Parts: sequence; structure tokens; C-alpha cells
Amino acid sequence: VRIATCTNILKLLLFLQRVLLLVASDVDALCACKILQALFQCDHVQYTLVPVSGWQELETAFLEHKDQFKYFVLINCGANVDLLEILQPEEDVLFFVCDSHRPINVVNVYNETQIKLLVKQDDDLDVPAYDDIFRDEEDEEEDSGNESDGSEPSEKRRRFEEDVIERTMRRRQKREWEARRREILFDYEQYEYHGTSSAMVMFDLAWIMSKDLNDMLWWAIVGLTDQWVQDKITQMKYVTDIGILQRHVSRHNHRNEDEENSLSIDCMRIAFEYDLRLALYQHWSLYESLCNTSYTSACLKLWSVQGQKRLQEFLADMGLPLKQVKQKFNSMDISLKENLREMIEESANKFGMKDLRVQTFSIHFGFKNKFLASDIVYATTSLMENIEKEGPETDNFIKALDSLSRSNLDKLHQGLDLAKKQLRAIQQTVASCICTNLVISQGPFLYCSLMEGTPDVKLFSKPVSLCLLSKYLLKSFVCSTKNKRCKLLPLVMAAPMDVEQGTVIMVGIPPETESSDKKNFFGRAFEKAAESTNSRTLHNHFDMSIIELKTEDRSKFLDALISLLS
Repeated sequence: VRIATCTNILKLLLFLQRVLLLVASDVDALCACKILQALFQCDHVQYTLVPVSGWQELETAFLEHKDQFKYFVLINCGANVDLLEILQPEEDVLFFVCDSHRPINVVNVYNETQIKLLVKQDDDLDVPAYDDIFRDEEDEEEDSGNESDGSEPSEKRRRFEEDVIERTMRRRQKREWEARRREILFDYEQYEYHGTSSAMVMFDLAWIMSKDLNDMLWWAIVGLTDQWVQDKITQMKYVTDIGILQRHVSRHNHRNEDEENSLSIDCMRIAFEYDLRLALYQHWSLYESLCNTSYTSACLKLWSVQGQKRLQEFLADMGLPLKQVKQKFNSMDISLKENLREMIEESANKFGMKDLRVQTFSIHFGFKNKFLASDIVYATTSLMENIEKEGPETDNFIKALDSLSRSNLDKLHQGLDLAKKQLRAIQQTVASCICTNLVISQGPFLYCSLMEGTPDVKLFSKPVSLCLLSKYLLKSFVCSTKNKRCKLLPLVMAAPMDVEQGTVIMVGIPPETESSDKKNFFGRAFEKAAESTNSRTLHNHFDMSIIELKTEDRSKFLDALISLLS
């Protein structure tokens, strides 16, 4: 179901109906949720919001609420499995699924009575044809009562032989069809990847209904930026979607210069920027940002003495005094800040960092507060996976959701402080993994396991933080290794999950290459390896390439994975 028809369905169904929102724990999902909440408020729709971090929570939430609700909206969850099979809903229950996980399960695509997919008009889902996958069971039973007794015995035998031949042919055709179906489905489901950001899809919905506001546009930008920060989409897809959003930004923020000066204190303004790919640099010191951004850290090899020397040379080449670079960005000399981006880019090119500038957007709240979209992504992610305060997971979810509202700048600043700690923890862990040679080649993939007792190991029991660490580690390893074959390998990373229960969390990351299509084959491989070894695994995450596993089953699971991928 494409967006246009979905809009009509939503208009009809969400008119004063009660809706249950099931929202996954990622920044794109939070942004899509904010847009939908704003739409619901416009139309006075009653809704209940339930955060779900995995399949188990999704099932529990559905079971708890299925008697009170008939309409369920699933954000960034539910598309890539057979929903009806898992949830077993009544026939009058309706699901609206807005999920960037691909491939979408074929039953969800072709069941239009109970499942409405919210997908961007031009998203190519590549779904196999209906007749290649579903077929009506023919009545195999032959009607034996139609033979008249009056026929000659030879005639009867001839008819009987024809029947046998026909039935044999039908069976053979059915076997061939089933074999082809398995092959088609294997090709379709083999790789996991991501489609258009759910926040962008929701914004499109608001725009089609002429209800789009600047706030919604900002959330769509943050949703897309989350996909880019988490490395879920290709550079090509990112640039294309930035172009789409840029047109909306011009439409919403086209004030002339005179008006610019009379901006009120509480207004907001979004602007396109061609800015530096340095994490949180406007809220940190330039030095800290250079050290804790995966791109600059990997290019300069900052985990080595040689790399630290290169960093000093890089700063000297720009002509920036250390004193200036190490103090808060806000306190730097204005004269230095004026053409800082150009200075940094010029020197970065000499040091092999050709992609230090990136297309993005910034937001101004009133006169003082300016944030880049990536600042918001880092801050919201760190609030969501905050390990400093004990308490229910939903507290973190609500805080992260609140930090996206411009009325909650204090929460956003808390998130920025947490994000700096998390980025430092990731870089220090990357450095120690490389310096102590923890990344080992297992043949078809690289493998790295964090031991219990490693600093910050608790943070890496959280899926988004572990994925970021894995991606940063693979980038850095590719820059540090001399082995050409290893540069092309994917990475499997494990970290302690729950010491008392003896479990580890494991993630698979596709190879780090220029032309990478960001497609991940580990989801299916993990399932097969677990099946063939009877490993006690839990496939609870919406990303199939993240699993939980009993620690004592790890070695047989890895052996199976190696032989499977060899």
C-alpha cells in the first residue's frame, strides 16, 4: 500500500478512534513518533504510546492491549516478519506499519486487509510477484465417481492411464514450483538493509495532508541523519534524501534578511549547511572532537604514537594554536572561527581526509542555541541508552523523546554531555582493541570479543552503542591493517550481556568498502548457525543481525558460522 492510499485510510480510520502506538528504540523511530503525535494532536485522536525494544516486548504489548484497541501503529518494527503469524490477531484488528527495515515480509506486502504498509511512493521494494510465492491448493483428490460402468474395459484403462500421467505431471510441476519459490524467497530475504527513514515517510504523510510544520520537518531531518550516523544507508541514498528535504527547508524557512533581524527569542529556523564531519564540535573543543570522531581518528590512526604526531602536524598545518584548539569551541577567537571550515578542509585534503565536509542541516532556536542534526542524533541516542541511572527502560525512552522538543533544551544538553562520554568510551575501546590485537581473522570474517571487566563494557551491552562501536572499530581496523584481504572482510563483535544469566550480545557488520551497499547477510547466517548447532540464542532484536547467545554455546556457534560462510 503506497502513501497516497494510506493517507485516505488514515483520514477515515483515525477520526476520533483510539490508537495504540508501538515504537522501537531508535532515533528515527522517535522522530517518526513525534511527527505522528503532532498529527494526532491536530485531529484530537486518542492514542496510547508503548515503547518496544524487541519482539518479546512487542508481543507482550499487543497481548496486553488487544482487547482495548483495534488499531495499531508500528514504527520501525514489524515489517520484516510475518506479523499475523507472530501476533495471531482477531480479524477486525488493523496494523499500520511504518518501518525502514528491509526486506519486508511478503505476507505483510500481500495482506492488504489487515496490514497497511506506510512506504514512500518511490521506494523500490523489489518484492517477488504474488503468483511466484502463493498458489491456491488444487484439489488433488480425483473424482473417481465419474466413470460410467457402461464403458469398455479398454476405454477405462486408457482413461486411468491418462489420469495417472496427468497427476504425475501436476505433482512434478508443484515440486518445481516449490523449488523455484524457495530460491526466489532465499534471494529476496538473504540480505537485510534499510529503506527510507520512517520520520521522512511520516513527514511525507503530513505534507500530503497539508499539515506539515517546521518542527516536523526538523524531526524528519534528524531521522535521516540517524540513518547516516548509524551507517544504515549508502552515501548516494543520504545525498538524494538530503536534496528532497532541502526543498522543504527552503519552502518553510524563506524569510528575507530584514525579517531575519527581527526574529523573536522563541522562534526556530532550519538552514542547509555544508559542515564539518566532526562529532559535537560546536559543543566541545575542536581537539576533543577530532580525537573522538571515528572518521578523523581512523584516518589519522590516533591510537598510535605516530597518529598523535600526525594530529599535531595537522593542527600546525592549519595554523591553529593548541591553546585555542583545546578550549571550548564557543570560547575560541572569533577571527579563527570565521573561516575555520575552509581552513580545516584545506589541511584535511593534504592529510588524506577528503570527505571531512558533509551536507547537513542546522537549527537555530531564538538567538543563542544552534545545533547540527548530528548533535541531536548523538544526544538522543545517548539518553536512550543511558546506563548511569538504574531504572525502567521506558524512563530513558521518554527522556530521549522529550529531548526532541524545543521546549526541553535542558534535556538536550544532558544528552550532549552523555554523548561526549559515550564517544570517548567508544574511541578508547577501539584504541585498546587495535593496540592489543583483539581483532582476529576467522577466515570469512573478522572477530572481536570484549571481555567482562573491560572499561565501559556495560555500555556495549546496549545494541545501538555496540553497533556504533563495531562500525568504528571496523573503520579503524581497515585503516590500520596491512593485510589486503582483511580490509575486505565483515566483522562479528561480541560483548557481555548479562553476567548472571551467562549471555553475550553479538552483532554482524558488513565489510567497510567505498562501494558498500550496506546490505547485511548476518541475520540469516546467525539463524542458520544457531539452528544447525542447537545453540541457545535469542533473536529478539528488530535488526536480525543482532542476537543474544549463551556464553558456553559461543564457540560451537562461531565454528558453524565459519563453515557456513566459508
